Amino acid sequence: MTTPFPFTAVVGQDDLRLALLLNAVSPSVGGVLVRGEKGTAKSTAVRALTSLLPKVAVVPGCRFSCDPASPDPGCPDGPHEGGGGGTSRPARMVELPVGASEDRLVGALDIERALAEGVKAFEPGLLAAAHRGILYVDEVNLLHDHLVDLLLDAAAMGASYVEREGVSVRHAARFLLVGTMNPEEGELRPQLLDRFGLTVEVAASREPDQRVEVVRRRLAYDDDPAGFAARWADEEAAVRQRVVAARELLPSVRLGDAALRQIAATCAAFEVDGMRADIVMARTATALAAWAGRTDVLAEDVRQAALLALPHRRRRNPFDAPGLDEEKLDQTLEEFAGDDDPDPDGDGGGPGGGGGQPEPDEGPADDGAGAAPPEAGEGEPVPGGAGEQSPVRAAEPFRTKVLSVPGIGEGAAGRRSRARTEQGRTTGARRPEGALTKLHLAATVRAAAPHQRARGRSGRGLVVRRDDLRQATREGREGNLVLFVVDASGSMAARQRMSAVKGAVLSLLLDAYQRRDKVGLVTFRGSAAEVALPPTSSVDAAAARLESLPTGGRTPLAAGLLKAHDVLRVERLRDPARRALVVVVTDGRATGGPEPVALAGRAARLFAAEGIASVVVDCESGPVRLGLAGQLAGELGGTAVTLDELRADSIAGLVKDVQRRAA
Repeated sequence: MTTPFPFTAVVGQDDLRLALLLNAVSPSVGGVLVRGEKGTAKSTAVRALTSLLPKVAVVPGCRFSCDPASPDPGCPDGPHEGGGGGTSRPARMVELPVGASEDRLVGALDIERALAEGVKAFEPGLLAAAHRGILYVDEVNLLHDHLVDLLLDAAAMGASYVEREGVSVRHAARFLLVGTMNPEEGELRPQLLDRFGLTVEVAASREPDQRVEVVRRRLAYDDDPAGFAARWADEEAAVRQRVVAARELLPSVRLGDAALRQIAATCAAFEVDGMRADIVMARTATALAAWAGRTDVLAEDVRQAALLALPHRRRRNPFDAPGLDEEKLDQTLEEFAGDDDPDPDGDGGGPGGGGGQPEPDEGPADDGAGAAPPEAGEGEPVPGGAGEQSPVRAAEPFRTKVLSVPGIGEGAAGRRSRARTEQGRTTGARRPEGALTKLHLAATVRAAAPHQRARGRSGRGLVVRRDDLRQATREGREGNLVLFVVDASGSMAARQRMSAVKGAVLSLLLDAYQRRDKVGLVTFRGSAAEVALPPTSSVDAAAARLESLPTGGRTPLAAGLLKAHDVLRVERLRDPARRALVVVVTDGRATGGPEPVALAGRAARLFAAEGIASVVVDCESGPVRLGLAGQLAGELGGTAVTLDELRADSIAGLVKDVQRRAA
């Protein structure tokens, strides 16, 4: 296939190009999510798509890109006469910055003019600009929750609603959603993942010749952008013409019952939620047939559609790797091949017409008579010495109690600790700093009321000036930095015990994912501590490091605390608004280094002196308990909780205890 993407043509990104072109052929496919490591030209490929889209006919002067053939009856710039003449312009690609405000996305009412002049003035946002075009979000996984919610609403309804102090504006907002992300920086919410029709994984080629060609083309573009574009103009024009031809053919493509059965069976076999996957697969398979110049959807179209539409929909939890078992996919397609999907062998590969029963298994499901073979090393005795032990699997995760940072912060929006945010309940008012975004109407009226006579008010209207306006202050929730400090020493090395510890940390990681936290992992064992994972938004990476964590050796508790303190110091310089919660997972023993207990106490008091919130997860077990974890929590100025008390259904009042200490 020819390509209009010269920067990416040689790095094995055929799936990316195909997914983008299918959306150009059929925008109803629903957009593309591009996942991949940094520096793989994801953004370059997306931006190249706009040159392939046909021009858009719009009503002259309409800020909301109404179609002159069927204008939106509720357009704020309307009403427009249907069937009138229009102008054409290239399809737009509108970029949504990760740090954009809500008003920038959906638009804003001019509050000052509304109050002072009684004029309903609306300034459209990015959703209006993207209508009938592309809305592109780079690093979409870092988008704030309140913006994600607005995107979900607009994508679901095809319209954007803006409401401010009793004034409502609605306009159409149908767009092709394209996002790029680096999975190392965290995953997307499942609701937003499902809104992307297709997903592709990209990676830089490891072939030297291909990498040389990429560098050569990039340098050629930098030296002469116009000449570089001219060199590729003919090929780009050919692809554009093919897109136009595929669009014209699309209404004639036939999606037969056999293909529909294969689509439904594939979605059921991979246990995807809801019916959106079936619909997206059907639209993608139809677009694939049109792109190939055919009027019938074949099994190969269904297979390719599944590879593009299902990988991001089959994740059952945040730690599942996206992907698809191609062998299972081929078996499902073969089993449900029907009469209108030609089979040269005549056997149909399964029950013809889809009405038969699947073939019985050839043998027992488990050769071991139902008993799984033991895990390697699972049954081996654990030496009592200081030798390193092989990693053990984490126990089944559970729902944990809510651990939060005391006080009120001002960090990034999330779901853990109290904070002053742009969203949430109104708690007061203040003078605006810069542009007014959230008007506190009652406070504004109170500020203006005493000055009405001096301002010469003669009618019923209120005379409001800029100094009277008050910004609403709101309280919501923020995401925190949850830094895990995990004891991996010999005293924790009993396999059953370490499995429970890993299960608890994994449970807390799941909780951190749901509450939009950053996470970090510090471990200590032997004679030193190490940063197993610097602070990141990717809880998947933290779970992977936890799974491979070895144990053994002495217990340098002080080294672990000092390493954690150093990580927090650096992170405060990078993100001073994000507050930290330190979770120390240990039995409280300290045996590494000179005067280990005294040194650990001094290290712990550094956290208390700086007011760093902390929780000690007490892993001590057995009939005789020394209570060392509780003593450590006291030195830290935090709270101690046992593994059992960490569960959300336990009777321990952990949250109340944290609040009592904060008070």
